[in-house]
Amino acid sequence: MEKRRLGNTDLYTAPIVLGGNVFGWTLNEKESFAVLDEFVSLGFNTIDTADAYSRWAPGNQGGESETIIGKWMKERGNYNDVTIITKVGSDMGQGHKDISEKHILKAAEDSLKRLQVEQIDLYLTHWDDDDTPVEETLGAYQKLIESGKVKYIGASNLSPQRLRNSLEASKKQGLPRYEVFQPEYNLYARQAFEEGIGPICKEEGLGVITYYSLASGFLTGKYRTEADLNKSVRGGGVQKYLDERGKRILAALDDVAARHQISQAGVALAWLVNNPAVTAPIASATKSKHLQAFTEATQVKLTPSDMEQLNQASAYVK
Repeated sequence: MEKRRLGNTDLYTAPIVLGGNVFGWTLNEKESFAVLDEFVSLGFNTIDTADAYSRWAPGNQGGESETIIGKWMKERGNYNDVTIITKVGSDMGQGHKDISEKHILKAAEDSLKRLQVEQIDLYLTHWDDDDTPVEETLGAYQKLIESGKVKYIGASNLSPQRLRNSLEASKKQGLPRYEVFQPEYNLYARQAFEEGIGPICKEEGLGVITYYSLASGFLTGKYRTEADLNKSVRGGGVQKYLDERGKRILAALDDVAARHQISQAGVALAWLVNNPAVTAPIASATKSKHLQAFTEATQVKLTPSDMEQLNQASAYVK
């Protein structure tokens, strides 16, 4: 399978990244291992997680996903064969988002222990606290990189201005540079990325790995009416997509999927895989058929007319 370079790093990823938010939430350890095993057997290699996954589930403290991934890598002995992305900045009990030096240094140690590794391949600022100077955050990463605990850094959920400020500080002060950005981006949620962060990523040569690539499952075609929202624990987050534009997008997905005889999820991911602004979309999977959509997305040959049909159906009012 082709590998794509993540920004200006020496990390290369298959065209789809596995989202680890479901590990320790909707999947237990055994089920998570099965998904991870099948994912790598299909030729994929990059896994995205965060210290906060899945703190929101009853009885969880955070770190459950990292712990499962760490156990899996240790049992399989495959750390050198996979690329691990994890993140810092979420509320882990301190009561607020936090990218201060003190928190980052402690959180990194905790993530390393859970993952059972000596170095994190790609460490992302998960959320901005809008308070810590960007120089302090980047300085903390510099300490982690110099000590060999982190290889490269990236960011997610920063405003365009804070991303620009961070890149400028890296340039002027010789601090580590964000090489990858992780935005929300999919066929429905286009405008914020295309008009905000996207041009900065292109201008600065940042790798882009998208989250909510399937719009919480909406782009699989599973949810088409209000009655469908009870189909899963994520259904409540889908209601906002059930408008006229959302229905146009589903109709286009249905059409392209039927033409290529693949799933709607495969088409939605393929739209991102074939998007020049995107390095690789992130998608989570809880069963084998979800992973089949990953394979479909990397193997289907979408035509220019397919892409145009999807672009027109998902066009937004500027």
